[in-house]
Amino acid sequence: MKPGSLKVATYLLLVFASGMAVGAFGLHLYNARSVRAGTRPRTPDEYRKRYMGEMQTRLTLSEEQAAKLNSILDQTRNKFDELRERSKPETDAIQKGQIEQINGILTETQRAEYEKLRKEREANRQKNRSGPPGF
Repeated sequence: MKPGSLKVATYLLLVFASGMAVGAFGLHLYNARSVRAGTRPRTPDEYRKRYMGEMQTRLTLSEEQAAKLNSILDQTRNKFDELRERSKPETDAIQKGQIEQINGILTETQRAEYEKLRKEREANRQKNRSGPPGF
């Protein structure tokens, strides 16, 4: 083999090997998961327990401070519940207006399918509802 052709063969081998490395890395990035779909959402009580544990560990809260923090979290949860209840009629009216407007642009066949879609989404929402973190 000539010295020039050995050089060419080495370069070709290096190009091929680097192409394989870049391809393998690209495949790894393509297959990487950014979200774990198999995990179930935490309940508000689980969020609260985790939050309390972190606060007690990192801030080394006394028992009295932990009790006061629990009271603050209870008060905050109650305030958010009250706010949600007060704003519910207004949000329901906005949602009803949206549904009416969408129905206004659809054909009869599309309206039936839209109603079916809305019921499916509502069922999924009820099934997956875990509410906001329980703070």
